[in-house]
Amino acid sequence: MKAVGFIPLRKGSKGIPGKNKRKMLGRPLFCWVLTEAIFSKLDEVIVFTDDTEVIEFIENQFQWSSKVKAIFRPENTATDTASTEMAILNYCESVHYNFDVFCLLQATSPFTKADAINNGISKIEEGADASLSVVKTHRFIWNHNGKSLNYDYKTRPRRQDFEGLLVENGAIYCTTKKALQTSKNRISGNIVPFEMPEVSYTEIDSEADWISVENLLATELKKLKTNQKLTHLVLDVDGVFTDGKVLFSENGELAKSFDMRDGMGLEILRQHQVKVMVMTSENSALVAARMKKLKIDTVFLGAKDKFGLLQDYCLKNDLEMSSLAYVGDDVNDMANMCRVGWSFAPANAMDEIKRIADVNLAKKSGEGAIREVAQFIQKYNTRF
Repeated sequence: MKAVGFIPLRKGSKGIPGKNKRKMLGRPLFCWVLTEAIFSKLDEVIVFTDDTEVIEFIENQFQWSSKVKAIFRPENTATDTASTEMAILNYCESVHYNFDVFCLLQATSPFTKADAINNGISKIEEGADASLSVVKTHRFIWNHNGKSLNYDYKTRPRRQDFEGLLVENGAIYCTTKKALQTSKNRISGNIVPFEMPEVSYTEIDSEADWISVENLLATELKKLKTNQKLTHLVLDVDGVFTDGKVLFSENGELAKSFDMRDGMGLEILRQHQVKVMVMTSENSALVAARMKKLKIDTVFLGAKDKFGLLQDYCLKNDLEMSSLAYVGDDVNDMANMCRVGWSFAPANAMDEIKRIADVNLAKKSGEGAIREVAQFIQKYNTRF
């Protein structure tokens, strides 16, 4: 049974300009659901967009997965008046409905997890024509005429005794090929709802919504941390190894400054069986040369979406994220720092990073910050 995930993106957004590719916890919003789709049991994930920047980003940053395919979305399916169904049918007809299960995923739902996608697909496998994600609410609902709709206000129930209602959260819609071809709708026929956590109900339609969701997302990631021995140290480069300054000439990058004490700290960590990794958004020959000198063989250059890349590395190497330590200094490190076992921010890191880091270091980047982290890890690991 071939299951296809479909993520429609429009370049235009009225409420929050450029919302789909704006960075939430340091990564483009659409990357949250895209990464989870990759880790689900979907066989293929289609990003259908009229934004060439998004297509280029996916082609460059998601080479680690063979599941993902970015397809240009025709203009007539991406207007303010075009429905999502119009985009769905345009794509399906172009591939002659070459799938068994179609799964619509909304990019504005960053709380979508692979397990929830799998749950939606399972409902189809069990015989449903369609399934959709919902959230249980215990809110009391009224209409404009002053009539209570889901309870008797004269005998107000206690929350624990109130069954509540199921409300669409707009995250996941799955359907069979036959049902989609017949109804031309994302859901039809025998429809089975499945629940997602209440936190996934928050919609992103304003700046206030964005801030709320970002804070909730950071909190949810931090809840996944567990106490484990640290087996890996992941490092950014500019602003961690270096002070963030680069010397340029008309021929390009000339020099970066590294602290020799950091190199000694990393050597000591290796002697204690802690593997050192580097993950940087820059694609620098100088960095590659320095890492070779430091005998760091796991180096990811040009990594713009570090969270998905690190998750993939952990899955392929059977690692728990909580067994990793991470040092970052700017917003593109935020997601990983919220998720790993221990996160560290140099003394001169950005304020956003200092707020979410587990440890704010006394040393600045390029001035012994990594050596300070190495000493922390040595002491921390002794308890295991």
